[in-house]
Amino acid sequence: KTCRPFSWWYALGMTGPDFTFEDQLMTRGAMRIAGIDEVGRGPLAGPVMAAAVILDPTRIPDGLNDSKKLSPRKRETIAEQINQTATVAIGSATVEEIDQINILRAAHLAMMRALHALEPAADTALIDGNMLPRDIRIPAHCLIKGDARSLSIAAASIVAKVARDKIMVDLAQQHPGYGWERNMGYPTAEHRARLESHGATPHHRRSFKTVHNIL
Repeated sequence: KTCRPFSWWYALGMTGPDFTFEDQLMTRGAMRIAGIDEVGRGPLAGPVMAAAVILDPTRIPDGLNDSKKLSPRKRETIAEQINQTATVAIGSATVEEIDQINILRAAHLAMMRALHALEPAADTALIDGNMLPRDIRIPAHCLIKGDARSLSIAAASIVAKVARDKIMVDLAQQHPGYGWERNMGYPTAEHRARLESHGATPHHRRSFKTVHNIL
C-alpha cells in the first residue's frame, strides 16, 4: 500500500539525516520508533535483507549517515556501535522467495521479518521508500530517500548493508570468480561475464531478466 510521505522536510530545506521525524512522532505519543530499510534489491544474486533499528535518543552513534555515503570500514564501525546502543533486528528473504513473489514483495517480507524480530517490539515504524508493506499492523510512515533523512532509517541501512555484505563475501568463497566479495552480487561487467561463461549458481535470481536471458 502506498503512503503519503512527510512533505515539510523538503520545505525546511533539510539536508542529511537527523532525528526530526522521530521527534515529531514522539510528540504524538510514539515511544519505540523503528527505522526500517532494506538492501539488495538490485543484485543478480544473493538474498535481500532488511534491518529494523530503534535508536536510543540519548546514545545515537556519531557519524550516522546513508550507508552508501560511508566507506566499508566506517559502516562496520558504526554498525557495531548501533548494535551496542540500540534495539536491532535483521530479516531476509531468500533467492527462492524473490523468484516466487518478486523482488518488491520479497523486500517487504524481509522488512516485516526484521520488524517482527524486534524485542521489545516497536509501536511505530519509519520505512524507507514510497510504499508500506501490505501487512504491517502498527502505525507506519514511508520516507522517500529515508536513509538520507532519518537517523533511524540511516542506522537500519548501515546494519542491513553490513550484514548482507558479510553473506556475499562468504558466498564468494563457495563460488569464486563472480567477484561477489567486491560487487556483492550486483550486475558488474565482471559478474555478467562470469555468468555468461560459467552459468548461474543456486544463489542467482532466475526471475531477473539478465540471469533468465543467459539461462
